[in-house]
Amino acid sequence: MKKMLLLILFYYMNSLNSQCEKLKIYKHFTIESKTDTINYHGYAESNIKDKKNILIFIQGSNSKPFYSYFKKEGKSYRGSTMPFDLKTIPKNYAFFIVSKKGMVFCSDSVKEFEVSNEYYSGLTLKYRATQIDRVIEDITVKLVKKPEKIVVIGHSEGSDVVAKLGTINKKITHVGFWSGSGNSQWYDFPLFIRKEVLTGKISEEEALVKMDSLFVRYRDIMQNKDNVRKKWYGHPYKRWFHFSEAPIDNLLQIDVPLYVAMGAKDNSVPIESTYLIPIEFIRKGKENLTFKVYPQLNHSFQNVTNKDKVERYWGTVFSDFMTWVEKN
Repeated sequence: MKKMLLLILFYYMNSLNSQCEKLKIYKHFTIESKTDTINYHGYAESNIKDKKNILIFIQGSNSKPFYSYFKKEGKSYRGSTMPFDLKTIPKNYAFFIVSKKGMVFCSDSVKEFEVSNEYYSGLTLKYRATQIDRVIEDITVKLVKKPEKIVVIGHSEGSDVVAKLGTINKKITHVGFWSGSGNSQWYDFPLFIRKEVLTGKISEEEALVKMDSLFVRYRDIMQNKDNVRKKWYGHPYKRWFHFSEAPIDNLLQIDVPLYVAMGAKDNSVPIESTYLIPIEFIRKGKENLTFKVYPQLNHSFQNVTNKDKVERYWGTVFSDFMTWVEKN
């Protein structure tokens, strides 16, 4: 009987492992130094080294692998933080994604994935931007030498990263800034409180209480700016402090073509903050910005209808973006 149980367990674990095996369409690369290890992953319809262009996606603030398979309460789950349909990647591009520090590419486990302490050490804007910068250098030395285009898209928290990266890496030819704020992320929360007042959800008096509580929280973050145990909205204080930089300050330093995409119904980033970007570009006389608002879409470029039906338009936004890349 014990032998039979062991065989069942062996079969079950192999079945789990086979899930990640299905992702062999990716090639995996590692950059090692005395102080850091960076893992990145590439996809191309044929040989990566034969491609003329590079496309890199910088993900948002999730703490999950790109792909994960696990069981919970007897049910099987598949999770993914990689929003692209690989079939839509243009044939003349090599596509790359970069794992966050301490994060595996794919997880097969009976339990849901749990982050390591190493992950928290990489929760800074400077580290994430430097990490992608090193990946671009590695790709252009070892894989796609002398590319015609290096296109980088940052979504959500990744938009903060791509804005910072644009001030560091001068090889990038096109920047996609998607679902990001122009102001500091800290400014977004007062905007949401004000929107609650304007829509009648709370009173002015209630707003004052919420605002005072918010400022108390910000002061606490400042006093514990590298603390990874104290958390707010699921993220440690360290992350909130190191991502408090206003993206507009970095975006204005970028001179290559820049494409800002924003859903008007974004409930994670107030569009009022994003409108700071075209205003400042106009005020500074900069002409390298394309600003695109999608009226019905949310933070993930979805349209949630009155019947709670989710219509996904990520592919549409990507298609619009790549058409723009070819014209600029």
